[in-house]
Amino acid sequence: MKHKKGKTHKGFRKRFTITKSGEIKFSSSKRRHGLSNKNRKHNRLLKNSKYLTKSSKKIIKQQIYCL
Repeated sequence: MKHKKGKTHKGFRKRFTITKSGEIKFSSSKRRHGLSNKNRKHNRLLKNSKYLTKSSKKIIKQQIYCL
C-alpha cells in the first residue's frame, strides 16, 4: 500500500513564500481601497513585505508542508 502524500493548503501557498534563509514572507493587508483616508507614511509602510514571528512560523510551516 502506498503512502499518501500530504497536500499543501492552497490559501497558504498563495499568501506566503519561504525565503532561502527559511524565513516566511508575506505582504501586508489593508492595501486595496480607502488609501486616501490613511496617512502617506502608513501607506508607505504597508507597501513593504513583512516576515513572520517565530511563534507563528511553526504553524504556517505545518500548513505549507503538511507535516
